[in-house]
Amino acid sequence: MLGLFLCFLMWGSDPAAGVGDLTGIKRVYVDRLTGGDTAAQLRDLIISSLQGARLFVVTENPERADAFLRGAAEDLVFTDQFNSSDGINASAAVGLGTSSSRTSGRSGARYGNASVGDHESMSIKERKHEAMATVRLVNKDGDVIWSTTQESTGSKFRGASADVADRIARQLSADLQRSRNDIPGPTAPPARP
Repeated sequence: MLGLFLCFLMWGSDPAAGVGDLTGIKRVYVDRLTGGDTAAQLRDLIISSLQGARLFVVTENPERADAFLRGAAEDLVFTDQFNSSDGINASAAVGLGTSSSRTSGRSGARYGNASVGDHESMSIKERKHEAMATVRLVNKDGDVIWSTTQESTGSKFRGASADVADRIARQLSADLQRSRNDIPGPTAPPARP
């Protein structure tokens, strides 16, 4: 009986009600992101991507916001280096000696040598660019209602940072659409026989 009651409570209540609800958000404030010097640039790119997606009104006034986008971001430029060295070497030596006698007066020595060698060395340095952001959407009560981590080494037509910002906006848009589709519509009362 207790198990049935607990099952009814869990079925009838949504533990994430209000916490994971993205549909009530109208205004979002993008807070300063922690990370290196490039976090501020990534913040601006995220603001631009969210504004372009037209999901919410992006505000610069935190007092007017329904939710806050917070997190960390980093944009790194580094050199990836690959070194390789291969080699083959062979050597052979042959020697022959003769002795001389007093009567013949001959002396001689023969010597042979062969050597083969091959060595190949390669060094490749490639400049790489990688951006990463971990962000969360927090409501006014401080509850996390959405989060994502996105990383990129860049795409064909945009850099790594712009690609990360676009991925965040696309993920938020997809999750918002999924959240809107999960909301049950008004139900009609059952028909009476």
